[in-house]
Amino acid sequence: MKAQEINRELDRARDSGPVKDIAIPPCPQLLVQLQTELNQADPDPQAVAAIAGSDVAMAAALIRSSNSSLYARRQPVSSVGQAVAMLGVRSTANLLTGFLLRHSIRLDSSLIEHFWESSTRRSLAMAHIAGQMYGVDVEVAKTCGLFFHVGIPIMLQGVRGYSGTLVEAMARQDRTFVQTENANHRTDHAVVGAIVAKTWRLPAVIAYAVRLHHDFSVLADSGVALEVRQLVAIAAIADHLVAHHEGIKQQREWDRHGTDCLAFLQISAAEVESWVDSLYARFEGVVVV
Repeated sequence: MKAQEINRELDRARDSGPVKDIAIPPCPQLLVQLQTELNQADPDPQAVAAIAGSDVAMAAALIRSSNSSLYARRQPVSSVGQAVAMLGVRSTANLLTGFLLRHSIRLDSSLIEHFWESSTRRSLAMAHIAGQMYGVDVEVAKTCGLFFHVGIPIMLQGVRGYSGTLVEAMARQDRTFVQTENANHRTDHAVVGAIVAKTWRLPAVIAYAVRLHHDFSVLADSGVALEVRQLVAIAAIADHLVAHHEGIKQQREWDRHGTDCLAFLQISAAEVESWVDSLYARFEGVVVV
């Protein structure tokens, strides 16, 4: 699917398709402010710190994340300004985006706590993989990791019977996860997640990658932007790494498409195995706030 086709599909789904009755959380005003600052030629760290500090819960979450074992600081961060200085503007923005995303979806936290942990690990893994490659934006990859499966909790929140669909989709062997979603609800989490990314005015490449992240035929489609195809392939590897860490034995999508993703990115299986070890401590140190 080309960019124009994806945009038309998402607009139709949002305006007149099955998604029109699903409550898509609006982009938080704090994220709008953050995006406005990031779009400046030279974003001001003090302005970013002021945005982060304007919400007590968000400021506390940023400081706590900065002091987690992910960053292994000798001296603890004690203020939002110190956190921004330590992390950098774009990494701070990524953490704040994740916080706002989690708190925009109103579900019993006990139902989806593991979901957010896995999403954070996927984000870390995508950033790590992107960092090993030439020309791939690490922060875009990191944000993609947060949004790829965000359609799942939104559908849990707003679609009758979706919890049963989740159980069925994970159990069925005769069709894919998204095929089961579409059979039951005439849409899927990739479409819903892409609409969220578009509604939240994230870079278009993120919305396109979210929409296509289960469609591995795009790897061979030169009509799809290279960056989008790279993110689709990186996400598959990241999901494999997260599943391995979380002890998930059956990885149907990886078994079917993992080799194609590695070949597309020119990554060896040995490299992926080495990432299992290098990411272990970071995965274990995930803190969701």
